[in-house]
This record gives sequence, structure tokens and C-alpha cells, in this order.
Amino acid sequence: MNGTVSNFHYGAVTPVTAYLTACLGSALGLRCTTRSLRHARPSHRAGWLLLGAVSLGCGIWTMHFIAMIGFGVAETPVDYDPKRTMLSLVIAIVVVAVGVFLVGYRGAAPANLAAAGVFTGLGVAAMHYVGMAALEMHGAVHYRTAEVVLSVVISVVAATAALWAAVSVRGAWPAFGASLVMAMAVTGMHYTGMAAVTVRLHAVSPGAQSSVGLLSFLLVMLAGPLVALLVAGVIVMFDPDVVLGDGPWNTPGTTPGTPRHALARSPHTTP
Repeated sequence: MNGTVSNFHYGAVTPVTAYLTACLGSALGLRCTTRSLRHARPSHRAGWLLLGAVSLGCGIWTMHFIAMIGFGVAETPVDYDPKRTMLSLVIAIVVVAVGVFLVGYRGAAPANLAAAGVFTGLGVAAMHYVGMAALEMHGAVHYRTAEVVLSVVISVVAATAALWAAVSVRGAWPAFGASLVMAMAVTGMHYTGMAAVTVRLHAVSPGAQSSVGLLSFLLVMLAGPLVALLVAGVIVMFDPDVVLGDGPWNTPGTTPGTPRHALARSPHTTP
């Protein structure tokens, strides 16, 4: 017997919130990666790339589990295995970090971008399905092959586009638009994967879909990644490019602490 599966137990609240969280993670990831390209010091570049990877990874993972708050099976209570849930978070951050560092240090040449995009996309898909493997209920989760394949394709395309945008998009408004598109692709990948789900029941125990305990567990699991996104947002907000505006004082090789009036004149400009 198949269970009655719903991905929208709380209506539009979970998909909209999940999408906005993906937008935040994408925007921070783009901004951090852009900052990395402006720093000549390897340590500074690595720091910005790592922060961008954490932002993107946490944004994707948080989107997934906010969306999963709306998931339920009417005939059985749903719970999560904490170890597999944490493993899915680690996978998200690690695979995004590999892709971000590849394009951050080796550029967006087609072969490099394709390799980084495929690796990261497959990793994000793995994060999704490891997260799904953490589900515990009186039933077994099964997937329709066509939707699973489509979700993986969307994941690879979204990852490739995200990595390309991270090193290619310049300016606040283009980056904002890119983050909206990236978030749409990532959220679409999640719900495409969820459309593949069927649950074959072992036993029936109705009435536990909106369990307070389950919601509390998910909120606790989300607290860490959300704090990471908040910290990343604060760091980006106080970056000199944001406080002072984009300008030559943030170009690679500029000596930290140089007065703005001294930087306003190009070294090639005749007095």
C-alpha cells in the first residue's frame, strides 16, 4: 500500500521560505567569490572562497530542509536520523567548496567549468538523496527513475551556472538577478526530486504528520547553517567594497590602509 505523500503540509510557506533562503545563500556565495578575485594574497583569496563555499553549501542545504518541513505522509509519522542529516550538510559544503576553489583558482575555462559543474552538481544531488535517506517512518521510500534523472540534470546545470556566475558576473544588480535564477534552479531540483517519491507502507499510524517534536528537530538542525549564513552576511556587509563602494582601493595589489584620496588618482594619470 502506498502512503499519501504531501510536500506542502504548511501550504506556500515552506517553498517560499526555502526559495528565499536559497537566494540568500546564492547571493552571499556570489559576493564572496567576487571578493576573492580582487585579492592578490593567496590567504585572502582562500578565505573568501571558503566563505563563499560555506554560504552556498549552507544555503542549498537549508533550502532542502526548510522544504522538508512541509513533507509528510498521512499514514505514518516521519522522523530523521541525525547522523545522516549531518552527513548531508557536510556533503553540501564539501562538494560546493571543491567546485568554487576549482573555478576560483583555475578560472572558468570550458573544460574546468564543466568538470567543476558536474562534480558539484552530482554532489548536490547526493546531498539531497542522502538527506532523503535520513527519513525514518513505517514505510520505504521509492523513486521514479525519470524524475530522479531529471533532478540530477537540473542539479548539474544549476551548479555549472552558479560556478560560472561566481567568477563572471559583475555588479550588484546582475549578481542579484543571477542569485534569483540560481535559487530557482536549486529549489526546482529539490521539488523535481520530491516528485519522484512514493512511500510503500509497512504499518499505518495516522495523525503524526505535524509532530511538534519533528518540527523542533528540524529547527535545531537548521540553526547552525542559518547562523553561518548570518555571519557570512555580516562579513560581506562590512567588506570595504560594500562600505566604501567598488573602487580602485580594492584592486589586487593595492596596499591596505592607503588613503582614499591617494587612490583616487590612477598611477598612470599625469598630475
